Amino acid sequence: MATGDYYEILGIPRTADEKEIKKAYRNLARKYHPDVCKEQGAEERFKQINEAYSVLSDAQKRAQYDHLGHDSYTSASKGSYTGGGGGFGGFSADFTGFGDIFDFFGGGFGGQRPSGPRPGADLMMNLWISLEDAVFGTDREIEVSHAEPCTACDGTGSSTKKRISCPRCGGSGQLRQMSQSIFGQFVRMTPCPDCRGVGKVPESRCGTCRGAGITQVKRKVTVRIPAGIDTGMRLRLEGYGEAGDIGAPNGDLFIEVSVKPDERFVRKGDNLETAAEITPAQAVMGSEIEIETIGKKKVVLTIPPGIQHDTALKIPGEGVRRRGRPGDLLVRVKLRIPRQIPPEAKELYEKILEIEGAKSGHKKGFLSGLMGKG
Repeated sequence: MATGDYYEILGIPRTADEKEIKKAYRNLARKYHPDVCKEQGAEERFKQINEAYSVLSDAQKRAQYDHLGHDSYTSASKGSYTGGGGGFGGFSADFTGFGDIFDFFGGGFGGQRPSGPRPGADLMMNLWISLEDAVFGTDREIEVSHAEPCTACDGTGSSTKKRISCPRCGGSGQLRQMSQSIFGQFVRMTPCPDCRGVGKVPESRCGTCRGAGITQVKRKVTVRIPAGIDTGMRLRLEGYGEAGDIGAPNGDLFIEVSVKPDERFVRKGDNLETAAEITPAQAVMGSEIEIETIGKKKVVLTIPPGIQHDTALKIPGEGVRRRGRPGDLLVRVKLRIPRQIPPEAKELYEKILEIEGAKSGHKKGFLSGLMGKG
């Protein structure tokens, strides 16, 4: 696993475009490929390079990485079973760009279907979380139904836990098919259906999994939701997808996050916005009101004299936590006009109306509208 910032690993600025990312990756991959570089730690360095490239070369992953930051992005890709089980890891590279360097490592695959054990399929699910959980991050327990290696036969598919060479293909994993055309005779290679291209079959079929080597199970998984996550972002839990063929990795579980609307707060980037009602007297004279943040913290907010309706006042640092830099809480002031007022208050308002009228030449002012006069 990479231990540093992905941009630093590739030696590129955060503003690097697609061409710069690919160029840096190709140069570093050529230098540190285990078949070329014999320096100590070259293999681990090569893995870091591929991990960084797999994220930065994908526009969606890069945007999520930039949004969350390195620590939150990579920790979000980790999970754990709460009910036992094992053999599952955290974040790993997709190696989506690996084919780009085959031109200087002996040629590419030429579009052929890779032979051998097939990796497990990926799974996708949706997870709804509250705005508070999106702001601060949390751990959520979910139930996942997927295929795992059979525990009775250790995933071999054999009751003896041994696999033998496939009798049909002779252990090659492929079958030769001869065809005749107007251009002559040619041979086509196809994966063996008995061993699924692996070349090995169970010595004695397991009674639990019937030779498949996998069984369907339900597991409870703890998902780490990073602070600052937003609707549409996806978390990847490596190894929590379907089981692969023997010798192949499991698929991954992708969790697409949706944030529920909140009754009091609205998210705008890294800031949160809420509303607070004040009276006409508070608007004119100024005041102090108590605001509860999304984290249940009580903050005293000063209302300046003469504030206008719908003005936003800022409470620093009480917004969305992301990459160690919290946003702000914006409190939008809403003027609350009373439908009825007590007699003593009405007398005061009428006195203010007289003063407003004397100063403005009997023009209709704010309190005139309040009192229904003018």
